[in-house]
Amino acid sequence: MKKPALRPAKYRIGELFVGAGGMALGTHNAKYKGNGSTYGFTHAWVNDMDKDACDTLVHNGLISKEHVHCQKVEDLDFSKLSPIDGLVFGFPCNDFSVVGDRQGISGKYGGLYRWCVKALKICTPSFFVAENVSGFGSSGENDFQTILAAFEKEGYDISHHKYKFDEYGVPQSRTRIIIVGFKKDYHIKFEHAKPTTPNNPMTASEALSDIPPHAPNQELTKQSATVVERLKHIRPGENAFTANLPDHLKLNISGATISQIYRRLRPDFPSYTVTGSGGGGTHVYHWDEPRALTNRERARLQSFPNNFEFLGSKESVRKQIGMAVPPDGAKVIFKNILK
Repeated sequence: MKKPALRPAKYRIGELFVGAGGMALGTHNAKYKGNGSTYGFTHAWVNDMDKDACDTLVHNGLISKEHVHCQKVEDLDFSKLSPIDGLVFGFPCNDFSVVGDRQGISGKYGGLYRWCVKALKICTPSFFVAENVSGFGSSGENDFQTILAAFEKEGYDISHHKYKFDEYGVPQSRTRIIIVGFKKDYHIKFEHAKPTTPNNPMTASEALSDIPPHAPNQELTKQSATVVERLKHIRPGENAFTANLPDHLKLNISGATISQIYRRLRPDFPSYTVTGSGGGGTHVYHWDEPRALTNRERARLQSFPNNFEFLGSKESVRKQIGMAVPPDGAKVIFKNILK
């Protein structure tokens, strides 16, 4: 397929592993004015195997249903997809995460980057944006360099940067590696966005202060009496292992001191990292009320707007939120790409 030329006004995006659309929403919100025009992006097609996430995308108007390929990336025929100017992918992070087994590219998910390389080869976009966890660069330097080399081999000048999203207007301490590549023909030296809120990050209390009473995905989690009692002994910023708990409320977990277990937020700081899975004690806990956050509150910490409604079961929604790229962080990155 011939590489499409860069065009003004709207650049066409294809996105793999799109999830519920955190990166997609940020992409759609990114605008840049120059030369008398306003430039932006539109999605030509997206892919994900999670049906609830695909339904969420369509429901929120990010893309029409006929352009959503809800299937495994291995089954996607790239040669039949619409032409694109840019390819976006946040390939699954499980094998690179510091809380995973860290099997790298030899793991079940780590090797999925190869399908991203295949998409670059067949679709020949003018640029691409890749996202992964901060542990991606340290899970194995050889793995990281192998993946970068594979992208570069397809004819791209590569630039990567570790983004601390709380420095870009997101009310959450969430660090991710972003890799940007432009076709070598364009001779573009991409400069990553400078922090926008390095000294005045949005706090958890600011983020949760504007949620209307009847916002979607605002269902409360039923907390047992024991959990409620335990939380009343945990102060903001403390967790089940650092708080001064009575013996009957201590967790009987040998050798585990994970800092996020029953950790309560500090209202005057950004949230700690919101995750998409995990058992009791991993749901993010309110600084004042003895309870876990609602999915809507977790979505606000990810910078999703209040009117963005997630579809699916409560646990499915939690997963969609936790695995997403914060839209406000993505917006900064893609505005810089337009620039």
